[in-house]
Amino acid sequence: MISRERAYAIRQMIVKASASLNDTDALEAIELFAPWRPGTAYAADQRLRYGDKLYRVVQAHTSQTDWTPDAAPALYTEVAKPGEIPVWRQPTGAQDAYNIGDKVHYPDETGDVWVSTAENNVWEPGVYGWEKE
Repeated sequence: MISRERAYAIRQMIVKASASLNDTDALEAIELFAPWRPGTAYAADQRLRYGDKLYRVVQAHTSQTDWTPDAAPALYTEVAKPGEIPVWRQPTGAQDAYNIGDKVHYPDETGDVWVSTAENNVWEPGVYGWEKE
């Protein structure tokens, strides 16, 4: 049996190693990522778990109870499965704007697929910078 201190050290090694995983592998090993907690300092590009989803931190901040990953798109973006087309969400700035070729469902998961034709696209599909696939 290993000591508590050794188990903690091994866990720290696993956390460090998980940071180097690509998104595809990270999604397969979501349990390696720490769950979101309020009052925690997060660095940009850090990945964390919230519910059964993996999120990437958009900008460094200290989390608050009302800034959960599913409710604060200016702070977190969901890591999507490869090939999965997400539902369009209003970007909050350059950090989560859509790029040329990005695909989204609009207005919901059963809606048409739209492809962005504009770089740094913050417009709603059907308004500007999108074409139906």
